[in-house]
Amino acid sequence: MAHESLTADRVKPGDPLPELSVEVSASTVVLGAVASRDWRPMHHDYKFATERNGVQDIFLNTPNQAAWFERYISDWTGPYGRLGRIQFRMRDSVFPEDTMVFRGKVKDVSTDKAGCTWVELDLTLSVGEKITTSCSARVALPASEGDNPWQRKGDQWRPEPAAA
Repeated sequence: MAHESLTADRVKPGDPLPELSVEVSASTVVLGAVASRDWRPMHHDYKFATERNGVQDIFLNTPNQAAWFERYISDWTGPYGRLGRIQFRMRDSVFPEDTMVFRGKVKDVSTDKAGCTWVELDLTLSVGEKITTSCSARVALPASEGDNPWQRKGDQWRPEPAAA
């Protein structure tokens, strides 16, 4: 099956990303913790989370949230988009029975000296009206059909922006 890949010539600052809604279950929380080998009980033991940590339920761990942001980004870019950098700040927890809603906007599009096209994204994860996590990401997109950021190596791959 062919997958369409977004190209940088079709992206401009201010463009919104499609929204992604995900229903969170206890399995979502536990499997994310297991996949990241995070055995801390607040991510799988309800009694520990509520009685010892004083929260309402088990909650998503940091690597699990990172993975959801990466999925959101790669769903938008298609298979040739390549994540260069991601930074996020968790402000509140995500629990079972929550609905995570990912939203984003293109902040900037630029091309570095090596010819790699970069898209800067501002992203959020919300539950209800509350933003639980804010995120910024730098993603390499193909400049046009036939370009592939995954083929860049060494000096051709510089995920950090140049110093001003």
